[in-house]
Amino acid sequence: MLHRIFTLYKDSLSGLSRPVWILTLISLVNRSGTMVIPFLSIYLTEELGFTLVQTGYVMVFFGLGSLAGSFLGGRLADWIGAYQTMFWSLVLTGLGFYGLQYMDTFWSVSASIFFLMVIADSYRPAVIAAMEVYSKPENRTRSFSLLRLAINLGFAVGPAAGGVLAHAYGYEWLFWIDGTTCILAGLTFRFLLQEKRRKRSVEEKEEQKLSKANAVSAYRDPYYLVFMGITCLGAIVFIQLFSTVPVFFRQELHFSEATIGALMAMNGGVIFLIEMPMVYVLEKKFPSLAIVAAGVFLFGACYLLLNLGFMAAVILGILAITVGEIMAFPFANSFAMSYAPPARLGEYSGLYTMSFSMAHLLAPLLGMQIAENFGFSVLWYAAFGLSVAILPGYRWMLRRSERRTLTLAQD
Repeated sequence: MLHRIFTLYKDSLSGLSRPVWILTLISLVNRSGTMVIPFLSIYLTEELGFTLVQTGYVMVFFGLGSLAGSFLGGRLADWIGAYQTMFWSLVLTGLGFYGLQYMDTFWSVSASIFFLMVIADSYRPAVIAAMEVYSKPENRTRSFSLLRLAINLGFAVGPAAGGVLAHAYGYEWLFWIDGTTCILAGLTFRFLLQEKRRKRSVEEKEEQKLSKANAVSAYRDPYYLVFMGITCLGAIVFIQLFSTVPVFFRQELHFSEATIGALMAMNGGVIFLIEMPMVYVLEKKFPSLAIVAAGVFLFGACYLLLNLGFMAAVILGILAITVGEIMAFPFANSFAMSYAPPARLGEYSGLYTMSFSMAHLLAPLLGMQIAENFGFSVLWYAAFGLSVAILPGYRWMLRRSERRTLTLAQD
């Protein structure tokens, strides 16, 4: 088994271009420095004295900035190029983290978080566009898989190191290190990689316009809109892991920052170790939507385990939601992209991304409100209930998808 996994990893990483590896390295360095975000809710409640409701509203500004940044990054990547967008996003984000630590009122923190996330999340569509430019067509899928692995490895390193630093030296070190790693990633990117832009011929542009005119818009496709709706609801359940769960660990279970960091790092580490072989096995045996539904159920099961309150149950809960993430998100993304008409791929993928952005807006606000007014136990039962409630939606979509596939095959 171990030999098979090793062979799979070796085969999946062979043949990738040098620029793809550089982009992956930059993303790894950048994500490894992500120390502030996992502890943001704890920092706001304990260091700045915000209430849970105020913290929830700050996280709403976080989500709004992320949504705006994703939109801006895509536009900038088309206007000034993905290369320039990535470089300035990294450098300015670093400066933004330096400044954020000096904000101490609700409105100053909210405004700073909003503008910081606008700048930081403009990196995401730009790096996707850069991967499209620098990778070979036959290696494109594996290039994106490598990028995801690097991001998850970085997320395993960042929270663990951040928890130790916050516990030993204080939260101000997280801002300095987070900012410095962003700037170093930007400078390394500028030094190692030259700018490259892919150009399309006039004939290709005209053909794409004609195909787009004949394809159904994502915003007028009721089946796809239902999929976006239940995807958003599932993401609301999942995102509690990064918004309300750290506060629960600190206030209710009295875990130290180092312990919280280690638990959060477990998520990224497990994904890094098992996602590729697990996806490889599952995709050959089950329909994508069935796998997504099972993953969403594991989201809810995580919170029932957290509600038990002892360490073994907490660890099992983190493992459950991590396995659920591996099952839900790659296969949901795969289904969305396979469903989309080729001429409107950007529009369908943009709507898919927006469903997660909406979840980032709603999840912390709803979670903090419920925790503040009814307690964390009620929140965890509500999260489990929501994960179960949307399962019939996936079952209905799976049946529709099977009928659609059969119809297309007959045509």
